[in-house]
Amino acid sequence: MTRKIWHNIAMNETHFLNRRSKLLDMMEEGLAIITSAPPQTRSNDTEYPYRQNSDFYYLCGFNEDNSVLVLIKTPNSSKTILFVEAHNAEHALWNGARMGIDGAREKFSVDEVHDIAQFGGMIKELLHEHINLYIDLYSDSSRLSEAKTAAQSLHSTRGVKRHIRSIRDVTYLIRTLRLIKSSEEIESIKKAIAITAEAHHSAMEKCRAGMREYQLQAEMNYIFLNNGASSEAYGAIVAGGNNANTLHYVDNRDELRDGDLVLIDAACEWELYASDITRTFPINGKFSDAQREVYNAVLDVQLRVIEAIRVGVKRDWLQNYSEELLCDALIELGILSGERKTLMEAKEHKKYAPHGIGHWMGLDVHDPCPYVDEEGESLAFMAGMVMTIEPGLYFRVDDESVPERYRGIGIRIEDNILVTEEGYENLSVMIAKSVEEIEGMCRR
Repeated sequence: MTRKIWHNIAMNETHFLNRRSKLLDMMEEGLAIITSAPPQTRSNDTEYPYRQNSDFYYLCGFNEDNSVLVLIKTPNSSKTILFVEAHNAEHALWNGARMGIDGAREKFSVDEVHDIAQFGGMIKELLHEHINLYIDLYSDSSRLSEAKTAAQSLHSTRGVKRHIRSIRDVTYLIRTLRLIKSSEEIESIKKAIAITAEAHHSAMEKCRAGMREYQLQAEMNYIFLNNGASSEAYGAIVAGGNNANTLHYVDNRDELRDGDLVLIDAACEWELYASDITRTFPINGKFSDAQREVYNAVLDVQLRVIEAIRVGVKRDWLQNYSEELLCDALIELGILSGERKTLMEAKEHKKYAPHGIGHWMGLDVHDPCPYVDEEGESLAFMAGMVMTIEPGLYFRVDDESVPERYRGIGIRIEDNILVTEEGYENLSVMIAKSVEEIEGMCRR
């Protein structure tokens, strides 16, 4: 089979410039400071592969650490300043060359580029005569601490007529912008999903009883990297049998047994944009009658929830609708008995369907974008939002409240859905999902 290699076509600078302009429009007069992510220590003197702060990347597309973006807004003008590390020959020898000040000036459409070593000396001057400071309120960044110290110093300095009176959360503004994906962002998500689709199909084809969970994970990771994806979008879940009933199972060490299902929640990211896919399939390639009954119940819920997505529908309504459908499924399977309304008021269904129907997805697999507006009301869907839809039912092997034939079965089905003006687009529709499609893929 010929593999399709996705070529790295970065978003152009105009794209990031437009995002910064939108953020400035949302700000009142003042100054915003957004910092890069720090390197993360893996052990002793080794580090994890670097992953940029998504908010910082969203605004400038710069993928180096020890960098700061500053946006300044006055009544009559605005200015953008980028602080980066200067070129360092020793760093270049050991870790590779940085873009440096001259490279950043050439690449980025910002007003000024400075050496990050100058940030501490310049920040007090930059804050002078401003009344609002926009930062990540919950970050422990040393650069933000420097800025707050400088603001405090100005507050007590004679002759300063205007000083910082309000420190505001810039992340809320940025993540509100991040809710609506551009066509370029959607293209990156689609690339991640296309690679992930190949990986899930390969796992179905190659799965055999006696394999270890980590062997399926390794097969998927090979496909991710071989197609140019930078990494997994999150820690993969490869859960055989009863392990699927641990929602965040990540050990991935057990043997896959004949007659069991395996739940795989795994996906890659492309240019920092995530995909997030779950499929559940029989290890031996054939659903048992009990497995088929539960699987089709979950699939029916997922298809009906997806079909309900359209502009104007509120996420809270979608969540409640999904819980009604899952409760009905549990009644139909004979696991719950009684009236749906009474069961839901008592939250009886939550024992077997404990998690939400889905989450925003984008630069983060769980995009931290708002779910409610400033009045606390649930957001209505708008074209350009991307959300996962992932119903599941989980019946632990030791749960005697469940008919014996269903015990040990855990099923989740997850797709990535784009809200459109016409309704929705299932971005991961190409991944085998019906019983017939999955059994056909497992037998290839």
